[in-house]
Amino acid sequence: MTDEERRPAPWRRRCAGPWTVPVLVAVLLAQMAFAMVTTALQQTPTIDEPVYVGAGVDYVREHRLRLNPEHPPLGKLVVGVGVALAGPRVDTSFEGGQSAWGRHLLYESGNDPGRLMLWARLPVITLTLLCGLVVFAFARELAGPAGGLTALALYAFSPDVVAHGSLATLDAPAAAFVLTSVWLLWRARRRPRLCLPLAGAALGAALATRASTLPAVPVLLVLAALSTGTRTGGRRAARAAAGALVVAAGAIAVVWLSYVAVDPRLRGAAGQPAPPGVAGLKGALVDLLPFPEAYRDGMRLQFALERHPWQGFLFGRLYTGSLWYYLPAALLVKTPLGALVLWAAGAAAVVAVRRLRPAAPHLLLPAAVLLVSAMAGSRNFGTRYALFLPMLLAVAAGCVLAVRVRWGPAVTLALVGFVAVSSVRTYPYYLPYGNEAFGGPAGTRLLLHDSAVDWGQDLGRLADRLRERYPGERVWLVYKGSGVPSHYGIEAADPRTVPEREVHGLLVVSDSAAAKATGRLAALIDSSRPVEDVGHSITVYRR
Repeated sequence: MTDEERRPAPWRRRCAGPWTVPVLVAVLLAQMAFAMVTTALQQTPTIDEPVYVGAGVDYVREHRLRLNPEHPPLGKLVVGVGVALAGPRVDTSFEGGQSAWGRHLLYESGNDPGRLMLWARLPVITLTLLCGLVVFAFARELAGPAGGLTALALYAFSPDVVAHGSLATLDAPAAAFVLTSVWLLWRARRRPRLCLPLAGAALGAALATRASTLPAVPVLLVLAALSTGTRTGGRRAARAAAGALVVAAGAIAVVWLSYVAVDPRLRGAAGQPAPPGVAGLKGALVDLLPFPEAYRDGMRLQFALERHPWQGFLFGRLYTGSLWYYLPAALLVKTPLGALVLWAAGAAAVVAVRRLRPAAPHLLLPAAVLLVSAMAGSRNFGTRYALFLPMLLAVAAGCVLAVRVRWGPAVTLALVGFVAVSSVRTYPYYLPYGNEAFGGPAGTRLLLHDSAVDWGQDLGRLADRLRERYPGERVWLVYKGSGVPSHYGIEAADPRTVPEREVHGLLVVSDSAAAKATGRLAALIDSSRPVEDVGHSITVYRR
């Protein structure tokens, strides 16, 4: 590198004052924290959350793996520790399944569900904020302070990250652990003895949170080998193999420790039916995994779920099965337009700029492999399965400032500002976010469903709206979610249980249910007049 290339550009020198960068980092993370905490306070439990909350409490208190065996325990342990700090009342005599147990804990045990859900969500919010520091540090090492701030801004204003980072689910923690492992492998090029074991631990944490991160393992082991194989000949091969072995051993150890932390006797899902068998290559690979039997049983359950004929909804089309292009299409809708441009430019920059090229495999290969794996899945339920993309590609986007173009900083700042405005405008309705090209959050329900729009999060808002604007009116409700309407004061009947001619008054339908409506419900919606929407996820009709 020449002296001219080493010398920071004027805009980079101005950005690197002693207090400017730390203050901007604090401001970005503070606004993200505000968005996530206030969103967590306003949203009622989403569909998956009571299951994870109930399982986490059971793990912490009873030390058994009976509930939610299809997912590894670490993420639920984190959630369970948060709930335990709230001191909930727990009915240990209840013997229902995982969904019924979560609902019983929240609504039938004398607890305040809003308070418990906030405490369950706070650990995930904390992990998401800490991941923001990783995004900043990674991009700063590649492109300087301005690159780090650009990456952090895209991350902090990402509607998908804010939405799922404020929920007691597994998607944000798993993606954050993957990113942390990738960053530590990058740093291992200079400090292998410190960073390789930590990278292994972070990879293990990802695997112990969601088994869907397994496809990244071969890529990360290759990156570990590349990080240490700096010498020539046989010694280089030995060092590379040792680096990969250290990461693999650390990951395996963390997975085992997460199960032992729940149940030291590793009894698995005792008393539950045996998981279905998995034939062929998948079954052989599952049997070879060096993890507890409970982990392998969870994967067998996941493969059984993959065989289920799920219904999907994309761009107004209801279908059974999966579409290979669903995730790319959903990402086009759910990602701010400025971020899409900067992701593409950043990916091109890390490939084109010579000094950034060594980082290209770290940023692009894990993202590509995990995206292809998620696209092959059968559940077309939103972009949460690709939450690693806004994290890894935010780092890549920060690298656009490493390209020496006179107008580059100004254009980058404008695009980041566009992302920020788009994100702030959707507050506090982050789950149904859609970018301006697709009509904004109000139009997302016409294109997508489930966790991309309506995950049951607005039952509390619906109750407030009915009290304020429609007091005393007859309400008919089709709600898709885990909340209990009566707890929020909603007295409603299911319109599908009576003749159509008897349904008069307010017809309230979750947008996910409306997207999949057929038969009687479809006829009821078609013969009703929409009067307003609640949180861009529930529609109120007049009938």
